[in-house]
Amino acid sequence: MPRLLNHSIGLVMLLYPLAVYFGIQVLAPWKISAALLVILAIRFYLSPIDKQWSKPLIGIGILYCAFAIWHNSELSLRLYPVGVNLCLFLLFSLSLLYPPPVIERLARLQHPELSLQGVSYTRKVTQVWCVFFIINASIAAGTALWANFFWWSLYNGLIAYVLIGLLIGIEYLIRIKMQKNEQ
Repeated sequence: MPRLLNHSIGLVMLLYPLAVYFGIQVLAPWKISAALLVILAIRFYLSPIDKQWSKPLIGIGILYCAFAIWHNSELSLRLYPVGVNLCLFLLFSLSLLYPPPVIERLARLQHPELSLQGVSYTRKVTQVWCVFFIINASIAAGTALWANFFWWSLYNGLIAYVLIGLLIGIEYLIRIKMQKNEQ
């Protein structure tokens, strides 16, 4: 049950921009922030202890929600995706400083004996994700500060996810090509 609930919470978090877009029309910003805080607190509680990176990131989200409740503004709701991207950038960049990088850790789940070329490749992919998260955070900040709610929701609730999917797809195609060349 906790695993299903954890996945359900993950899905709800993906829908955050749309929930804000529709929720702000009927709820005060602090109420939306409070709902997000409760969701993150449940996620924090359900996070496995062996995932050392997840609890601090979720904790940062909880602190941000407390700030957003206190601030009680649409802007504080709109800046949440910026914070998520910056936290992911921090996670990925720190993994470059303190190896193994995030992508290498994920790759080793399927291929425990990763070749030296694979280790080098996963490091480069982690660097690409770092660049992506900085660019995405910048665009999310721009939409939060200067765009109307519709464009903010469209970018953060759809376009950003399409870009993530494109990056994953392109990386997958490159990886397949590299694996063929390696054989």
